[in-house]
Amino acid sequence: MATQTATPAVSAERAEGRASGGKWWALVFLALAQFMVVLDGTIVNLALPRLQAEMGISDSTRAWVVTAYALALGAFLLLGGRIADFWGRKRAFMTAATGFAVASLLGGLAQAPWELIGARALQGLFAALLAPAALALLTVSFPGGRERGTAFAVSGSISGVGAAVGVLLGGFLTDYVSWRWCFLVNVPIAVVALLGVWKRVAESKAGGVPRYDWPGVVLAALGLGALVYGFTNAEYGWTTPGAWGFILAGVVLIALFIAVEKRVAHPLLPLRVATERNRAAAFLASFLAGAVLIGGILFINFYIQIVLGFAPFIAGLASLPMTVVLIITAAIVAKNLPTLGARIPTAVGPAFMAAAMLWLTQVTPDGNYAVVMLPALILLGIGLGMVFVPMQNLALFGVDKDDAGVASALVNASQQIGGSLGIALFSTIAAAATATAGGAPLAALSSGYAAVFWWAAGVAILIAPIALVLIDISRKTFSGAAPDAPAVHL
Repeated sequence: MATQTATPAVSAERAEGRASGGKWWALVFLALAQFMVVLDGTIVNLALPRLQAEMGISDSTRAWVVTAYALALGAFLLLGGRIADFWGRKRAFMTAATGFAVASLLGGLAQAPWELIGARALQGLFAALLAPAALALLTVSFPGGRERGTAFAVSGSISGVGAAVGVLLGGFLTDYVSWRWCFLVNVPIAVVALLGVWKRVAESKAGGVPRYDWPGVVLAALGLGALVYGFTNAEYGWTTPGAWGFILAGVVLIALFIAVEKRVAHPLLPLRVATERNRAAAFLASFLAGAVLIGGILFINFYIQIVLGFAPFIAGLASLPMTVVLIITAAIVAKNLPTLGARIPTAVGPAFMAAAMLWLTQVTPDGNYAVVMLPALILLGIGLGMVFVPMQNLALFGVDKDDAGVASALVNASQQIGGSLGIALFSTIAAAATATAGGAPLAALSSGYAAVFWWAAGVAILIAPIALVLIDISRKTFSGAAPDAPAVHL
């Protein structure tokens, strides 16, 4: 009799254990998807010089291999979050993972530059659906408590790890296999993540009638695309119609987007999320930091490979100190944020970033890595780590529960959009400075890169006054931060 009485309790305990184990397996596969999205932001960088030579891509077109991914991801991230909520997060995840795998396959098999750039844009488009769907499924799988905090900590750390692994893996594959495997490697990763989520994660969706702000989507995508294209065309002169015409069109379209968002009932971007002063500081800092991080790092990699002559894998190892220092600095700042507050690190970090870029302006054809590059990479890692942590906290702090997903997507989107515009602008600056420098090819390239680093220093230092003027959250506020806030990724 006693045995019969105990059986239901034992069964319930076993069922609870299976459910708990299922949650952690879900975390593994969802984190794997996030890893893939972050990985693709950096894995192609070190392959660019070699794929450019093999495919006969021009310097101006080369930048689009990186820009197409970042621009599509940033432009459609807000829409991706809404589609995932209303359509079904698991369904959205599986569709996005499948699409990402197909786009990666197309990139690996591309024979023409337009095919490669199109595949990168397609990757970014599916990543814009995959990332918010994964985050939403993680939120549902871990509804609260200490387990949720652990799950978000694991997921969030994937960004730093993914960026570092992307650089190393991209260099290794380019050196020892083929640059095409920088794309093809995503196929097995996507398949494993897709099958794992299909088996381990339950479907969930938001209530209510699905409503999408399609005019806002179209205006935002066209406006951002026009701006990036205009800055890219400025390589041929700022007064050419292809430059100022597209830049002007982009500004007009973005202005129309803001006007539409003020009037529609269900805006893609509720302006209340972006206009609160502290969150506005976070989004502006994210935009400018993205330009320095994504745009500036691209030219650091070019200098290490093209001018210093490092092989791709060695170049990846050479870039690693920045990522390591960034992760360490971010951990220290996160631990001490209640004491420091948000304003101090967000204002001081840009000084380190600007100092790093100014240090890099001394690049020469016969430069020494240990003297010219290593100190700058360390300074840049410190600066970015100081900015990213308060930026992420500010983006979500005090936001309404219904707007948390939008705020989370916006801080990531602003970074990607900043990176897209940074690459376009810096590519134009580098081309113009290289053309006017004259002399030996490597000397001319060094002059072009030095000009980029001067401008990147100016962009970085703009974050400091934004922090000083807009951030007014007290230090004590962060000591009471809600543990259940959605995760934000670097």
